[in-house]
Amino acid sequence: MTRSEFITTVAPVAVKVRVDGGPLFPSVSVAQTLLETGGRIPAWNNLVGYKVGSGKRTPYWDGRAVRKGTWEVYDGRTVQTAADFRAYDSIEHCLKDQALLFLNNLGRYRPVVEAPDPESQARALRACGYATDPYYADKIISIRKTYGLAKYDEEARKAMEALKEMQAKLDALQREVEALRKRDSMDSVPPWAREAVEAAVRAGLIASPNGGSFDFYRLVTILHRAGLIPKEAK
Repeated sequence: MTRSEFITTVAPVAVKVRVDGGPLFPSVSVAQTLLETGGRIPAWNNLVGYKVGSGKRTPYWDGRAVRKGTWEVYDGRTVQTAADFRAYDSIEHCLKDQALLFLNNLGRYRPVVEAPDPESQARALRACGYATDPYYADKIISIRKTYGLAKYDEEARKAMEALKEMQAKLDALQREVEALRKRDSMDSVPPWAREAVEAAVRAGLIASPNGGSFDFYRLVTILHRAGLIPKEAK
C-alpha cells in the first residue's frame, strides 16, 4: 500500500469521526496514523498506537489485544520494549475509541480537545504525554504539511456546518409544528359542536371529546348535521 492509498483509506474515516464529534482535526488524525504505522494498516486495525492501558472495554473495543515490539524515549534515551496494543474490528472503531480516550480524560487531554488549530493540537498531544518521542508533534506537523492534509479539515468543517444548518431547520420546523398544534388545539369542546361530539362518542367514532382542533370539531358537526353520525348509539 502506498502512502497515497493509505491516506485515501484513512482520511474519510477521520473526517467522519470528526463530524460525529471526535476532537481531532482530520489532518492531525491522518498524520498521526501515518506516523504510528508508517503507512501500513495492520490486521488488528490499531493505527494510533493505543495501548491496552486500564483494559476497560468501550463501545468500540471488546478487550482483544496484540503484543508488539515498540520503542519509548526515557530521559533522552531510546529504549526498545514490547507492549499490548488494542485490536479493533475496523479503522473507525480505532479512531472512535481514541476519541473517547481524549473526551473521557479531560483532566489530562483537555488541551488536545480544546486546541484551536491543528498545529496546537499536535503539540498538545506531545505535551499531554500521548507519546514519549520528543519530536512527536514536529513529525505530525511535518507529515500534515507534506501530504496536504489540511483539505480534510475543510471537508469536515463544511460537513459540520451543513449538519448544523440542517439541525437548525429541523428545530425551526419542530417549533412551527408545536406552535400550530397549540394554536389549533382547543381545551374544551366549543358549545356549537357539543351535541355532535357527544353523538360521535356514543357511536364509538371517537374515544374522547377533548383535545381536538377547531377544524376537527367543525368536521364532526358537519357530519352530524348531515346525518352521518347516529344520534343514539346502536
